Amino acid sequence: MAGTTVDEDNLVYKTVQNAVNAAGYNYSLDEVLAVGAGREKLQAIKAVLAGSGIVDDLLAEKIFARFNNMLDEAYATAPILAQPHALDTFRFLRSRDILVVLNTGYSRKIAEGLLEKLDWQVGRDIDALVTADDVARNRPHPDMIQFAMDKFGITDPATVVKVGDSAIDIEEGFNAGCTVSIGITTGAHTVEQLQQVHPTCIINDLKELETIVRPG
Repeated sequence: MAGTTVDEDNLVYKTVQNAVNAAGYNYSLDEVLAVGAGREKLQAIKAVLAGSGIVDDLLAEKIFARFNNMLDEAYATAPILAQPHALDTFRFLRSRDILVVLNTGYSRKIAEGLLEKLDWQVGRDIDALVTADDVARNRPHPDMIQFAMDKFGITDPATVVKVGDSAIDIEEGFNAGCTVSIGITTGAHTVEQLQQVHPTCIINDLKELETIVRPG
C-alpha cells in the first residue's frame, strides 16, 4: 500500500527509524529503507538491527511495541493521500473485470485505518485487502498473494500481476509464480534498487498499468 497506492511520505519507515534510534542507535532513513521496505514491520526492525550484526528478538519486540505507539500518533495527524491516479486506475481495471487487491506489510488495524482516511472501501473501490495479520509468513514469501488467490478461486499465478515499490515486493511476486512483477518508483526504492531484482518492468505512475494489464 504505502509507496505504491498510498502516499504517506515514507511515514512508516521514518517511524521505524525513530523507534530504533530511540533505543540508542543512529540509523539513517536510507539504511532503514534499504533493508526494511516492504517487510512486515517487526521483521523490518529485525532486518535493520541485523545490518549491524544485532540479533536480539526481545530488543526487536520492545522496539516494535514503541513503533506501534509512535505510528498511531503519527497517523492521527499526518496527511495521507492517494498516489496519483490510484483510484482512476482501480476503476479502469475493475471496469474490465480485473480484480484489484491491496496487500501490505501493515497490520490489519493500520491498513484499515489508511483505507478509512482515504475513503477507499472494499467492494466499492478495491476487491480485497490482505495484511500481514492474515498470513503466517510475510514478504518475500508468497503467502499474501496466495491468500488472495484462494479468496477468489484463482489457481494460476501466471494470471496475477504484482506491483510494488520495493525489491522485496518484486521478489514476492516472482516467488508466488507471477510472470509479471512490476516495480514502481513512487515509494521506498530507487530505480537502481528495483533493478537489482529484475522486475518485469518499472513504471513511474500507476496509470501506466492501463496499457500493461489486460483481461485474461
